Amino acid sequence: MKLSPDSLTLLLLCSHLALPEGVSPLTLREWNPLVRKLQTLNLCPADLRGTSTADLQTRFAFSGDETAHYITLLERENNLTRELNRLSALGIYPLTRSDSDYPQRYRQRLKDSAPPVLFYAGEKALLGQPGIAVVGSRHLDDAGQECARFVGNACGMSGLVLYSGGAKGVDTLSMDSALEARGTAVGVLADSLEKVVRTRQDALRRGDLCLVTPYSPNAPFSVGAAMGRNRLIYTLADYAIVVASDVEIGGTWAGATETLKNGWVPIFVLEHEQMPEGNKLLLQKGALPFPHPFREKPVKLQAWLNDKASNLPSRPEQPNLF
Repeated sequence: MKLSPDSLTLLLLCSHLALPEGVSPLTLREWNPLVRKLQTLNLCPADLRGTSTADLQTRFAFSGDETAHYITLLERENNLTRELNRLSALGIYPLTRSDSDYPQRYRQRLKDSAPPVLFYAGEKALLGQPGIAVVGSRHLDDAGQECARFVGNACGMSGLVLYSGGAKGVDTLSMDSALEARGTAVGVLADSLEKVVRTRQDALRRGDLCLVTPYSPNAPFSVGAAMGRNRLIYTLADYAIVVASDVEIGGTWAGATETLKNGWVPIFVLEHEQMPEGNKLLLQKGALPFPHPFREKPVKLQAWLNDKASNLPSRPEQPNLF
């Protein structure tokens, strides 16, 4: 696998791949200050490789323990390469913040919080293409199921990417509908990418699907991982539609309220007589109503969303850091 020197360095420092027992990769809180030091010194991440212990301590003001940590991470290149080759055979590849094709929307919207390393399978060019994020509960009433299928179908018919979390419920219903309409989809996973890749081979081979995760490709599902990846669904899209949300708990609520606070994308919430209490509160917090049933044709959805969101204030977007 061909990697740039900077990308290899990010993988060595920030990924969990091929880590020695008891060793952790750098967190964002550790990586971002290091990037700023590199920029101040007019250096790139790759310049860290081959740097002596004395130079690390002198130029970067690392403590002895910090220096030992960096050296341990940087010296595992052979083991990391073997693991990357194994993943490549499965159709899984890395994408780092130093790569030119890293999603620009993550750079612009998340800035320092953008994941240093992603892993993906399928068509990476879909990441950040115009589209709609659909999020919500795994357990849906009839209105929620109809909405998830409708939006997926509308994306497929309109050439928009359907963004979801790839889980059961809303995610799967909307993704399957988009793909059945001969459209495209992106699943931002909080579950094992290696496992999900096996179930989506046809769409991946066609180039209709991209599966991506900020976690190790073999990491199992966890609630913490699901909470952490929610912002990555919203910030890839142009709009988000919340189908069903609990009140002040769960990933749907957390992701929607964080997006409303930061103004990343316009948030629409499914509105109907039997809607969940979380939907009602999100509407009170400034989300826009998405009616059920939706009276327009599927191909009119994008224009309808554009019109309803046209009066919302825009925020400047500026890239930041490797």
